[in-house]
Amino acid sequence: MKSPYSETVLEHFRHPHNVGKIENADGKAIEGSPACGDMVSVYINVHPDTKTITDIKFESYGCASNIATGSIITELAKGKTLDEAKKISWKQASDALGGLPKIKAHCSVLAVEGLRSAIENYEESHGLIKERIPTTLEIVRARLRKVMNPMAGLDLVRTNLVQDIEIDKGTVRVVVNLPEDHQFTPAIKEEIIEKIKPLWDIKEVIVEFTQ
Repeated sequence: MKSPYSETVLEHFRHPHNVGKIENADGKAIEGSPACGDMVSVYINVHPDTKTITDIKFESYGCASNIATGSIITELAKGKTLDEAKKISWKQASDALGGLPKIKAHCSVLAVEGLRSAIENYEESHGLIKERIPTTLEIVRARLRKVMNPMAGLDLVRTNLVQDIEIDKGTVRVVVNLPEDHQFTPAIKEEIIEKIKPLWDIKEVIVEFTQ
């Protein structure tokens, strides 16, 4: 039976480029969920003066399309300015790979979203966001949807672990329905702070556990 993937896709799947993690990356993001079958993490380093991506790596959990797209996205983005890299589309990635099956579009687009989110993470943490919208409960909730509940493989919001969110004068307080001494609380706390602290008007993030 003929494979639905092009030879280029299979090559990037078998031998993906720029795989790994950048410790202390200038920008990073996670998109997707292992429970849904696909997840990708993107890490970038950025030249402070030229705002070009000097290094980029990805980690992927998922199908051939997801891995191949992560590989090609990192190749397309390396050396580009942040503004140029933001414009990289799923179609560009698909074309560079010689086409992707339409049925796999939902998982392969994660790499594109991961790249844009990593750039957004860099811009937020370096005060480069031009349109400064005050942080709302919905903005915080959206960030928490990107924090995984390791016990379920889904995010904290969908697994109903977020008990309360409060925003007051630059301080965000998140209450999580887990015991303080649970094995996953340190990782969850760290990831919540990483997702929310870069917001331009947030000075402090407090994470509390209810049990």
